[in-house]
Amino acid sequence: MPERERPLVEKLIVEANRLTRVAAQATGSTTPAAVWRTLSILASDGSYRIGDLAKASRVTQPTMTKLVQNLAEDELIYRIADVADSRAWLIAITEKGTNALAAWRIELGTALQPMFADLSADETDTLERAVTILESLTNPVRKGA
Repeated sequence: MPERERPLVEKLIVEANRLTRVAAQATGSTTPAAVWRTLSILASDGSYRIGDLAKASRVTQPTMTKLVQNLAEDELIYRIADVADSRAWLIAITEKGTNALAAWRIELGTALQPMFADLSADETDTLERAVTILESLTNPVRKGA
């Protein structure tokens, strides 16, 4: 399909993913993207059962189990009893995890700052408006929580 015929939403997704990959590569970090994605989900949405967290983070449940084990060892997350089901655990982010995520986001932004340094005031305003629109579309209260 020619570029001009691609739907806007598709273009946004493709470019946002490309921007994320470029930023992550620019930092030189070897931390798997699933770590940051999982911490981000917990920071924005609150606690999850491990199966639901795996689904939200787009990994298998065994992968999430291992990821949660590693994150717990690093004190980035903690497990809490699920009051709705005494057999289950909820996974939540710790203050250390929140701080690590914030530092990662700053590192990403710093790595790409030179790419955005020459934007005009109008271009910067356009991107700021786009961010505001995307935030309003992607930050609704988690369904079924």
